[in-house]
Amino acid sequence: MSSTAASSADTTARVIDDPRRRRAILWAVCIALMAVVASVSGLNVAQPQLALTFGASHGQVLWIINTYTLTLAALLLPLGAVGDRWGRKPILMAGLGLFGIANIVAAVAPAMEIMLGARLLSGVGAAMIMPVTLSVITASFPDKERSKAIGMWTAVAGGGGILGMYLSALLVDFVSWRWLFALPIALTLIAALISANAVPNSRERAKGRFDVIGSLTSIIAAVGFTFALHEAPALGWADPVVFITLGAAILATIGFVAWELRTPHPLLDIRHFRTRGLSSGTTLLLVLFGVQGGVSLVLYPFFQVVLGWSGLLATLGLMPMALLMMLASGLAPRVAARIGARATMTAGLTIAAAGLALMAALVSAEGYLTVLPGLIAMGLGAGLAMTPSTEAITSSLPREQQGVASALNDLTREFGAALGIALLGGLLAAGYQNAIGSRLDGVPEELAVTASEGIANATEISRHAGGYAEQIVTAAQEAFIAGWQQAMWVGVAVMVQLVIFVVLRGPKNHHATGSDERPEDVVEVIASHNEG
Repeated sequence: MSSTAASSADTTARVIDDPRRRRAILWAVCIALMAVVASVSGLNVAQPQLALTFGASHGQVLWIINTYTLTLAALLLPLGAVGDRWGRKPILMAGLGLFGIANIVAAVAPAMEIMLGARLLSGVGAAMIMPVTLSVITASFPDKERSKAIGMWTAVAGGGGILGMYLSALLVDFVSWRWLFALPIALTLIAALISANAVPNSRERAKGRFDVIGSLTSIIAAVGFTFALHEAPALGWADPVVFITLGAAILATIGFVAWELRTPHPLLDIRHFRTRGLSSGTTLLLVLFGVQGGVSLVLYPFFQVVLGWSGLLATLGLMPMALLMMLASGLAPRVAARIGARATMTAGLTIAAAGLALMAALVSAEGYLTVLPGLIAMGLGAGLAMTPSTEAITSSLPREQQGVASALNDLTREFGAALGIALLGGLLAAGYQNAIGSRLDGVPEELAVTASEGIANATEISRHAGGYAEQIVTAAQEAFIAGWQQAMWVGVAVMVQLVIFVVLRGPKNHHATGSDERPEDVVEVIASHNEG
């Protein structure tokens, strides 16, 4: 992608030549992104405290947590397009303002209804912020610097959630759950102060009217899929609520695709998925974040129930994967410059699949060291694969749709994580229930039924099981390991298929950074440059 001179308000800003200003831009967008990502998982560590404070049921607490995620996923695509049309800096600043105010309200919320409203507004602000952070990079950085900047962005997007959860767990354990919001508020304030001076104001020429129908159908599809994937593990796929919501999401998706192929000015031109970069990049992120989401879901009960760790220590146990992911994301552009984007994506996926296989093969109740090698390999491989995938996505869409490209990248990650948690979590539960039955021979039926519901239930009931306590605990741990291995080996099989897909369909390396620009895009960029 090339840039044009910012000769008027309706053209994209020129590439920033000053390296100090580029560093300030990168700091601003990464800090803003960190605030958004940390808020996705932060409240997970405070579920008991939320229930006690508001007198809420478990389902109501989950709504407090998931309202943010649902709103964020629903509005990413439309607000990404709005940023391209109305100006990236105004949308970023407005999003930071709304996000900061909503978090302040959440921190002092006296009732659950106010908390729900604050989380809803937080999601709207986050959906304004997140796509702009990446599109500002693609619009402001020259070709030779863009890969490095995207690597930093990817590092924060990939590891920021776990880091944010750890800091949140610290605050919950040592202060109060209300202090959870201090982190996003502080990050938002810092990002706003830097952005006000450093981030350029850029937007693209609007071609035709805003795609309202495409926006509405994308919102229905995003909300439907996200809700169904979040609720299916608890309610079951056959539950009417899940079934109807999933059906509505599928119908909305079909309507979205049909409309986008028909309208002259689509929100997202579906034809771009014919390009290698977009198809392979989105597929890779969807599957990779799905596997990571599933792994995180499996690891928490392993740490807390099997090993007996606290929530804070369990979150700390994930840090090797998060830190290596962030490190590898920063190194990935250099690797891609040497061996190409497709080779880097393939190598990263292979290492990540090997890590998953190590966790499946070595895991036992003996301790943390049985999963540490797999965590290290997963973090390293995921970091290498994610950065070139993100760049492949942004390089595959036209310059005037970089906000949409960024939103698509973000939405793919969100859906992937939700899908992985639903599917791998279901495999774990099924494997556990299949494996524990024969191990509870002789245990009274009422105890066996409770123990079969899950390892946390088995651990709790064992405290009142008298002479059966040791048998129940041992059976639950062995069954959990069996379910773990079943889920992880399925993940390995999916990852292997993804490796083959990327080898066959990965982006072609037209230059060192491995972008997948098409001839028509090159012509468009040259024409835009001449107009500037």
